[in-house]
This record gives sequence, C-alpha cells and structure tokens, in this order.
Amino acid sequence: MRPVRSAARAMLGAIFVASGARAVANPEPLVPRAKLVTDRALPLLDAAKLPQDARTLVRLNGAAQLVGGLLLATSHFTRPAAALLAGTMIPTTVAGHPFWALDDPAERSHQRVHFMKNLGLLGGLLLAAADTEGRPSIRYTVRHGVRAVRRDARIARKSASVARHLPG
Repeated sequence: MRPVRSAARAMLGAIFVASGARAVANPEPLVPRAKLVTDRALPLLDAAKLPQDARTLVRLNGAAQLVGGLLLATSHFTRPAAALLAGTMIPTTVAGHPFWALDDPAERSHQRVHFMKNLGLLGGLLLAAADTEGRPSIRYTVRHGVRAVRRDARIARKSASVARHLPG
C-alpha cells in the first residue's frame, strides 16, 4: 500500500504546489475575488491578528499551499500538511468559485464544476489528514493504554487481596 499512498500524495500535493507558487508570484489576478471574501471576514481577520489586505492574504494562502503541497507530495509531515491544505481550500473555494452569485448559466455551470472539484480535493485532503498508514491513532493508543493500566491495577489489587489472605 505504501507505493499507492506515496503516488496519491504526490498527485494530490502537485496541484497545491503549482497553484500556491502562482499565487505567491503573481497574486493580482486572484485579489478581486479574494477581496469579496476578505471584506466580509474583516472582524475575524482582526480578531486573529491577521493582515486585512486581500493581496497579502492571497500570498499567505498561496505560501501555505506551496509548503503544504511540497510536504504532502514528498511524504513529510503528511497529516499536518493535509490538514493545512484543507484549511486553505475553504477560502480558496468560496472566493474562487462563487457559482451562486453568477447570472450567466454557462459561467454558473462552469464555476459549479470547479466548486465541486475543490470539494473533491477537500475530501481527499481530509482522508490524507486522517490516514495513520495502518498504525493506531493517538486516540486509540491512549484509550487502550488507559484500559490496560486500569486492568493491571485491578489485577494488582486482587493479587494483593489474595496475598493478604494466604497463610504465611
């Protein structure tokens, strides 16, 4: 399964490397659509102490996609990289493909297809973020470790109780 995972991560990460690099190098074509979203999110941006300039936010999102895509494609820190990329997909999709706001049926259909494609990418990223490569998750390990400690403590208490009642 390892070669399949590696190939899938490389394919999934490649689109983010390309689009992230493009956004960092030339954010201007993306700024007008991003501004529609960033203007509505000003209170959230202010509360998070993030820049409020759409151009800067486009570049930051692009940088996150570039770094996350490289990490995912090279199978380094894959789960955090996939989670980071999933986080970038939300503003990218909402700003980049607002099919609901378009009047032209052909353009609306075109943007709806891209919106759905991005949802598919988001689904793939969520799977990659949850993939433990067959190893137990931290939650599983902790839960079973706690159960083992409790079981061992019960056995120890019973053993001590039995030992106290032994002649000797």
